[in-house]
Amino acid sequence: MKKSFLCIFVLLALVSCGGKGSDKCQAGDDPARAANFDRSYPIVDSLLRVMTLEEKVGQLVLYTSDWDVTGPSIRDGYVDDIRAGRCGNIFNAYTAAYTRQLQEIAVNETRLGIPLLFGYDVIHGFRTIFPINLGISASWDPALIEESARVAAREAAAAGLHWTYSPMCDICVEPRWGRISEGAGEDAFLGSAVAAAMVHGYQGTDLENPLTIAACVKHFAAYGAPHAGRDYNTVDMSERWLREFYLPPYKAAVDAGAQTVMASFNELDGTPATANAHLLTGILRNEWGFDGFVVSDYTGIMEMINHGTSADLEDASIQALNAGNDMDMQSGGYSEFLKKAVEDGRVSRKTLDEAVRRVLTVKARLGLFEDPYKYCSEEREAAETLTQENRIAARTLAEESCVLLKNDFNILPLDKRSRVAVIGPLANSADDLLGTWRGAGRVEDTRSILDAITECAGQVVYAQGCDVEKAGQAGFRQAENAVRGAHAAVVILGEPCSWSGEAASRTSIKLPGEQTELLRCIAGTGVPVVLVLLNGRPLDISEEAALADAVLEAWYPGTMGAEAVARLLFGDAEPGGRLSVTFPRNLGQVPIYYYAKNTGRPYVHPDAKYESRYLDCENTPLFPFGYGLTYTTFSYGKAELSSGSFGPGGSLTAKVTVTNTGSREGTEVVQLYLRDMVGSVTRPLKMLRGFERITLAPGESRDVTFEITPGDLAFWRKDMTFGCEAGEFRLFVGGNSSVEEYVTFTYNE
Repeated sequence: MKKSFLCIFVLLALVSCGGKGSDKCQAGDDPARAANFDRSYPIVDSLLRVMTLEEKVGQLVLYTSDWDVTGPSIRDGYVDDIRAGRCGNIFNAYTAAYTRQLQEIAVNETRLGIPLLFGYDVIHGFRTIFPINLGISASWDPALIEESARVAAREAAAAGLHWTYSPMCDICVEPRWGRISEGAGEDAFLGSAVAAAMVHGYQGTDLENPLTIAACVKHFAAYGAPHAGRDYNTVDMSERWLREFYLPPYKAAVDAGAQTVMASFNELDGTPATANAHLLTGILRNEWGFDGFVVSDYTGIMEMINHGTSADLEDASIQALNAGNDMDMQSGGYSEFLKKAVEDGRVSRKTLDEAVRRVLTVKARLGLFEDPYKYCSEEREAAETLTQENRIAARTLAEESCVLLKNDFNILPLDKRSRVAVIGPLANSADDLLGTWRGAGRVEDTRSILDAITECAGQVVYAQGCDVEKAGQAGFRQAENAVRGAHAAVVILGEPCSWSGEAASRTSIKLPGEQTELLRCIAGTGVPVVLVLLNGRPLDISEEAALADAVLEAWYPGTMGAEAVARLLFGDAEPGGRLSVTFPRNLGQVPIYYYAKNTGRPYVHPDAKYESRYLDCENTPLFPFGYGLTYTTFSYGKAELSSGSFGPGGSLTAKVTVTNTGSREGTEVVQLYLRDMVGSVTRPLKMLRGFERITLAPGESRDVTFEITPGDLAFWRKDMTFGCEAGEFRLFVGGNSSVEEYVTFTYNE
């Protein structure tokens, strides 16, 4: 009876819509919105008319599944909640067989048969693990980033999942914060490109396709700016700074069609984001037109009590829903208190219905009412998981994500016939390559860098040297002996992967343990030293960079990371990564980022005292945003402009000739920066406004062009309107943000 009841609703919906796949609305020119994202679903209205208050509240409840040695499991009480219609969504549940088991309870044993929505943290891959997100962003390759999300979606969807808590769009200039590893770095323009690419990859052009999943924009908003770099801490910034430097990636993801948004843990301007109506309703829905649903972060509603803005969980739950937070992740407050709050008038029935409507609409867009088991195919799960194509995509992105920071005397690439000493506590670790938030990734699917180098070099000698965290130099002598007689030493150092991600903040950003001392010991042998770094944040490596002849930043490169690193070291691949975040000379420079503003006393004269400078360190970073070397060299001609000025409705074109002046093929990331010389409010020294990856053969030249439009010049003006102002601008084109040569143009109103 229950299954036929649902089928009646589905039939009504299909008749009203003209059948599955017909009359799908277009929304602008964005292909991500061109399929079923704006289609209406009469089944949602039909269900809302017959749902009880308890059933409506149940659609706003999200509970966790568990995992033990025998596989996935769920608490008995949660099964009872599903069966009674008190829980409409589950996270941390995957495998096609397990999700089908839970879905059958929802569809066959509840009054209305509304299917469950299954979510999971698919952050940088599901089973095939790609580099961590900070590494992915260092590729500066939106097409490949989109492909990585597409691979992750195919694997996750085949394992029964409908929804991922990604992309993380938090801009961050604070390397002490562990979750900087999960974002796209410091820049809103690059971060926006990465966010949109990931949404397109996850969602495709039709969410009814069973190989796509719904994206979740997180953490809204400004989670990446915690005081003191400590996770979950207070965030406080001006509305202007928020809108100009932090909000754009979230908006880019919403504009790309993201179906859900996750509220952040932090407070902003004195109100926890979980119940911040200015963010969740004022900006997200009223200004940006977002029509999906908002979910709290894990127990985020409960945590409002600790923030001190809610007296108890009942108060917090009412505040959150009224502010625009539709779904409660794990706090249990909605389940316990919302029904009575609606009956008492503290939450209006309209507010409740709109929240439920948004959740049901996402389920409808995923096609779950038409086929609740479409994601539960064990055959597809086997066919889509960890395929050779997926592995190649992961290796390619890992190669593009690694950043060559130093290569004195062209020590890299290494000769495959050489004797190589592989040293370091992370050299033989496959586990650390996967990083945090590794989805369903498995160590047994991954090799260590030592294993990969062994397959490439003529002869390999290995010594661990020291522990990655603990003090102790007992292994130094063995490491020294391993290096003697080698043509080169590849020293693999960094942070254990557990030192990045959530709840992994540090007060130091130096290498832990005795690793720097080990590197000094190896450098003292006189053998050329290649330092490979595994880490999830910018580190203070001023000393290490001076000791090593070459430095390769590999981040945590994922399932195929070992192969990628080895191919780069031995020249089978070309390093093409560029930093998406600034590396400071020391922690005292933090926060340091390329789009700083001038002061009234800018640092100009080396011997001047009363200028904005340090007494004991340069102002400049160790490695600037956008920086990265290759195995060849590039030269830039002077940028040429199609016109010296333009106005509203117009544009101009900037052209620069880039030439490969070396003897090897290589990839360059050509970067365009603008500076507004005079504004109604202070403006940054540079703002990234375009980039393009190009690959050139030795001696080859190419003209790279960028179109400059009024949108590239717009900012939040003194009166907090967004737009352009007439005046002079400087245009910089080069290989990183430290480029100094510029041409000028004017914008005329």
